[in-house]
Amino acid sequence: MTDIPFQLEAVRNRITAACRLSGRPPESVRLLAVSKTRTAAEVERAMAAGQLAFGENYVQEAVDKIRTLSHLPLEWHLIGPLQSNKTAEVAAHFAWVHSVDRLKIARRLSEQRPAGLPPLNICLQVNIDDEDSKSGCAPEDVEALARAVLSLPNVRLRGLMTIPRPGNTPAFAALSALRDRLLANIPALAASGFDTLSMGMSDDLEPAIAAGSTLVRVGTAIFGERATRKQETQAT
Repeated sequence: MTDIPFQLEAVRNRITAACRLSGRPPESVRLLAVSKTRTAAEVERAMAAGQLAFGENYVQEAVDKIRTLSHLPLEWHLIGPLQSNKTAEVAAHFAWVHSVDRLKIARRLSEQRPAGLPPLNICLQVNIDDEDSKSGCAPEDVEALARAVLSLPNVRLRGLMTIPRPGNTPAFAALSALRDRLLANIPALAASGFDTLSMGMSDDLEPAIAAGSTLVRVGTAIFGERATRKQETQAT
């Protein structure tokens, strides 16, 4: 069995070291523990070691886990692709959605956010590699999408997310530059709290941090290799 507290500490040390190399304070980077396909018990072990923010890819699996652990003060992030028939469940159960890539999804999340909950934090997913097989908004379309999302009442636009192809570390700098252009072109973004670059995973968190990541999404390095799902479905 993976020693989750030991692995968490090792990841935190990697983040601290990468921040120091980049001249950044370690607290400038948040760790999101990717708990997709992991059990509620594994999440509880990570929480006991001080981890409170968890990322999930599959909506129904995540909602079941969230309900099981509803007595705990956890923060849940959806990081997988999201289709419109699942937006109501996501709006009701998550604090963050990193994978918004079109206005229809953002609008539905805003409309379906339950009264009494704070605005849903969202990031725009950018297909920085322009890969046909990958979700995400094209870089040239991000500004128009950001302007439209800013007008929605029950979501809060927090930043950008990307999943570049393995080894494409220049993509991190490209996303950082895109974030800077958006802040320069849309002054209202700064006031809205547009402060997140969600990029970097177990194998590439160091170059992501060097390029300005503020949130790294780490699963394998914390929980170990996961078993292959017989049917790997997207968050639909």
